[in-house]
Amino acid sequence: MASRSSKWHGRVEGAASECAVPGCAEAGEYKAPLSPGGFDGPGSWRWLCLDHVREHNKRYNYFDGMSPDEIEAAQSPIAGWERATRAFASNGDPAPAWADFKDPLDAISARYRPMATRQGVDRFTAREREALDALGLGDDADRGAVRRAYSTLVRRYHPDRNGGDRRHEKKLTRVIEAYQTLKGARALA
Repeated sequence: MASRSSKWHGRVEGAASECAVPGCAEAGEYKAPLSPGGFDGPGSWRWLCLDHVREHNKRYNYFDGMSPDEIEAAQSPIAGWERATRAFASNGDPAPAWADFKDPLDAISARYRPMATRQGVDRFTAREREALDALGLGDDADRGAVRRAYSTLVRRYHPDRNGGDRRHEKKLTRVIEAYQTLKGARALA
């Protein structure tokens, strides 16, 4: 079994019996790539002695065959970091909308105010408060309470559930519109 030695960087003792260069009888203890490996795997390797791996390293040119634009892109400090990443998870407390504030510092400080002080003041817009009233809820409602109130009122006012009584169609329409409004509310995200 091959083991790593710390004296010479890259040296693997006992990796091969001899150097891969024809006519060399030295021990092959250094891995040298036959072709550059990509992201699909480690590439092809051969085992060389210290002198031959030094020669190999002198001849090796990473940029061989690249255009000047490709070389510049590879040398960029952000090379490899420009790909898309997944979004960070939020802590569940929605950030205030910048458009709701005239002063950016107010928007920043609103983010760090305790939720209890923000509940009735800037949590819901006027349209969302009207929707809460239509469902019979207050400013302290959460997503579950909105869903329960909506289900209860739809069962009460829908003609299929109340024996075909169509007198409550306007109330049913108002309840459905209120739920659609609150479904996209930032405060319930």
